[in-house]
Amino acid sequence: MGNHSLREEGLKLPRRERALLAAELLAGLDGPADADASSSWEAEIDRRLAGIQDGSTQLLDWSEVRTRIRAKLPRP
Repeated sequence: MGNHSLREEGLKLPRRERALLAAELLAGLDGPADADASSSWEAEIDRRLAGIQDGSTQLLDWSEVRTRIRAKLPRP
């Protein structure tokens, strides 16, 4: 099966299946996952979750975050 027909077949897939296929193909370009990075991210997620659960982390509404981001962007 050539690249063109493979592409055509992929585009016939339902949207969700195309998204999953695209994610797998992109992940394949990255090479193997870095085990140290994965464990570091897990530790960071646990730390952030603990901060939310114990109330030591201040949560912001998306509208507040968006306002702060826009304030830092240069004006056209």
